[in-house]
Amino acid sequence: MVFDAPPARAATHAWMPSSPCGPGCIEPIDEVGTARVVGRLFGVAGLLLSFPVVNLVTPRGKRELLHRRYARTLLNCLGMRLRVIDNRGIDNRTIGRNGVASEGDTVPAGYGNSGRSGMPGEGVLVVAGHVGWTDIVALAAVQPLGFVARADMVDWPVLGALARLMRVIPIERERLRELPDVVAQLGDRLAGGERIGVFPEGTTWCGRAYGRMRPALFQAAVDTGTPVQPVRLRYLDRHGAQCTVPGFVGVDTFESSAARVLRARGMIAEVVLEQVLQPGPDRRELARRCEAAVRGTERSRHGALDATQWIEAGNTRVRDPSVVSDQPKTVRRRPMPR
Repeated sequence: MVFDAPPARAATHAWMPSSPCGPGCIEPIDEVGTARVVGRLFGVAGLLLSFPVVNLVTPRGKRELLHRRYARTLLNCLGMRLRVIDNRGIDNRTIGRNGVASEGDTVPAGYGNSGRSGMPGEGVLVVAGHVGWTDIVALAAVQPLGFVARADMVDWPVLGALARLMRVIPIERERLRELPDVVAQLGDRLAGGERIGVFPEGTTWCGRAYGRMRPALFQAAVDTGTPVQPVRLRYLDRHGAQCTVPGFVGVDTFESSAARVLRARGMIAEVVLEQVLQPGPDRRELARRCEAAVRGTERSRHGALDATQWIEAGNTRVRDPSVVSDQPKTVRRRPMPR
């Protein structure tokens, strides 16, 4: 096992997802000055204070556009631009200047079959890898949606109020017995025509390393026949190289992670919409198809090591803890004594 991040803490139960990513995975990028950081903080605060009031006075039919614009503006206040790449054959473009759509911008359609998920009554399960709390903002900037998210998020500063407005479905990973109820809630919301985002890895990774997609939440799509939209989400620095600054890993708190994001210069949140998948009857097979769509060709190889067992984490090499070797173990028999 080779990595310079501290090992993950022991899981509460055998099935609880864990990530070996830690401070050693976070690589510094260009930063802005203190004055710019303060300006960004004021921008974020202004958005969060104004949103409940503006949302209340906005006609219901126009709230989706309002939510999308607020999410994009919030990304801009965090110093990120939004890039949407639509591999469903609809459109490829970077959204607006500094990540904010202008009146003349035509933007790619939202999540779902041929981009038609904006139609009322069409539920979609949106599936992505999980890097950090900024994932929720980036995905909502493409098209507003609810989420299955960690239960304590509603108590976080900044994101807590947004989580409640977005009707987040809370999940406590430590309590495995509550998982069927979460799947049932997710299925009800999908059957009701909602778009719901999930992070089936069950925990955050640094963005260059990643874990297996657990099949449990996919059962809601199988039960309701809901199409699944795989999304490849990654963050780039101002030079176009993949960066790990938004990774919420190791000993991170929300405050330390937010400070790191606010100091970063010129980041891009890249959201790649892959072909929509029909659920089929098997949640495990659906999870494998989604994982293949989301990961693409990003698995890295290190010499002769098998790419399914080793994943890249910046300047480190991290062994994927979710992979179990299928090769039989060789047992050496001692010679019988004469």
